[in-house]
Amino acid sequence: MGFIARHLRRCGFRTYCFSYPTVRHALHENAAALRAFADRIAGDVLHFVGHSLGGVVIQTMLARCPPARGGRVVTICSPHAGTRAGAALARWRWSRRLIGRSVADLLRGAPYPADLGGREVGLIRGNRPFGLGRFFAHFDVPNDGVVALDEMRWPGAVDEIVLPVSHTGVLFSRRAAANVCHFLRFGRFAR
Repeated sequence: MGFIARHLRRCGFRTYCFSYPTVRHALHENAAALRAFADRIAGDVLHFVGHSLGGVVIQTMLARCPPARGGRVVTICSPHAGTRAGAALARWRWSRRLIGRSVADLLRGAPYPADLGGREVGLIRGNRPFGLGRFFAHFDVPNDGVVALDEMRWPGAVDEIVLPVSHTGVLFSRRAAANVCHFLRFGRFAR
């Protein structure tokens, strides 16, 4: 997320990076930790941007313990509706330790917030199928190499954009970074 954070700083945003242990902690534990982290940040408005499972941690936080302050949310190639690659890995005992507790929770179904509290959610999705996920799961639908486009859906999102990027490549995409900035400012992606 470093490239995107630098771009957001150039756009005038203050950025704070939250890291979390996906293997050791469950989704709800990481969501609670994100809420506690967010509560320590000063300001009237607080936006959230997450890549991959980070977007699901944001989704879980908004469903279980939403912050009082408003702001927008952008998720980038996040498997809100599950993950074929994760499900394929979960079939073997050796790989269950690798994917960890947060992905195991996602496979059981991450909660969608009943009410977004006025937050606008935007989805950046990739469709360049280069990534390790294709070695574990059979994708017969468009995907970013790890997550299928249909797995990146979040009911209630106000806008979404599909970019020609892979799951990891999106983190270094100027176009993706510019769209994050645009959505945080205007509540819509640039076209």
